[in-house]
Amino acid sequence: MKSTTLVLAGCCALAAAPLAHAAATISDKEIRIGFITDMSGVYADTDGPGGTVAIQMAIDEVGGAIDGNKITLVTADHQNRADLAASKARAWIDQNKIDVIIGGTNSATTLAIATVAAEKHIPLISVGAGATAITNEYCTPYTVHYAYNTRATAYGVASAVLKQGGKDWFFITADYAFGHALQKTASEVVSQSGGKVMGSVKVPLSTADFSSYMLQAQSSGAKILGLANSGNDFISAVKAANDFGVTSSMRLAGLQVYISDIHALGLEPTQGMYRTAPWYWDQDEASRTWSQAFMKKHRAMPTFNQGGDYSAVKTYLKAGAASGTDDGKTIMDWFKSNPIADFYIKNGKVRSNGLLVHDMFLYEVKKPSESKGEWDYFKVSATIPGDEAYGPESESSACKL
Repeated sequence: MKSTTLVLAGCCALAAAPLAHAAATISDKEIRIGFITDMSGVYADTDGPGGTVAIQMAIDEVGGAIDGNKITLVTADHQNRADLAASKARAWIDQNKIDVIIGGTNSATTLAIATVAAEKHIPLISVGAGATAITNEYCTPYTVHYAYNTRATAYGVASAVLKQGGKDWFFITADYAFGHALQKTASEVVSQSGGKVMGSVKVPLSTADFSSYMLQAQSSGAKILGLANSGNDFISAVKAANDFGVTSSMRLAGLQVYISDIHALGLEPTQGMYRTAPWYWDQDEASRTWSQAFMKKHRAMPTFNQGGDYSAVKTYLKAGAASGTDDGKTIMDWFKSNPIADFYIKNGKVRSNGLLVHDMFLYEVKKPSESKGEWDYFKVSATIPGDEAYGPESESSACKL
């Protein structure tokens, strides 16, 4: 764990202004935020150190305090290990008196943290993890699933590909909760639209050699190769698909695609690919202003995880200022009673199970000739209203809440 302090400057729209109106019920006169994510592994580029930068920007924007109560950030690398994530969360709460945990990438680690956070009555705001189980069978009264879930991202992409005639699918799937959930949603959309799943293969996290999986995909006879993975695994799969000539007979459908993935691969092998996401740095003027300030610090445009980290912390601090406390139950009541809206979240509302439902966007990767330069990679194809993207609340019937 380490404390992180960054200074935001040079952007008049983001001038620091301390949050006020909080009564003297902030515990220990300090608000402690714990950010735990993959800092060095397969998902580091999609969140990682960049997520730390984004969160510190949110803290700096409010002057580093709420009515004189200092805001402190500590970070940790869970190394994509659920046991390590749970032990870090417990130590933070018991020893460091953490008031809120911002959970980064990896659904297995988030599910492990959620159990600890609920036991200790500490809010967990999950940003980078995607599995629907987080607010379904493993929901807790102290979890907010903030930026997206696998139902929303897979639904948008699968629906778009099916509308273009992509009926027969084969899946290459990350072998843990996140990948399984992506494949499940996409498979349901395919079946409901009269398509067919021709087969699938589950792949361990951080696999380097996708050759055997590509051979299985080719032999399936499917026309669509659904990539139910993310980060470096997605990048490796796309490279292998091109190296083995899979793209000559199958169209790639990435069910969880980040701008960092496209940046690593280039537009030539990814052009025309769809992705569903809550946000893109070039979405509007406010997004561009914030993203340019972020890039000056991190030397890359933000992913939607990193933008979500910023938005989640700003919203948490707003809740603390409005309610005058860092008490976990009070903060959770505020989240479930107030609309959530900023340049990142559009038309947001938190359901009783903790799922933040908001508009999602279907993007298409630009052709090289359409791009105006580095990081100009996506164009919006459609807006997907929140209730359509996330599905009806009845789909979370396994949640005891």
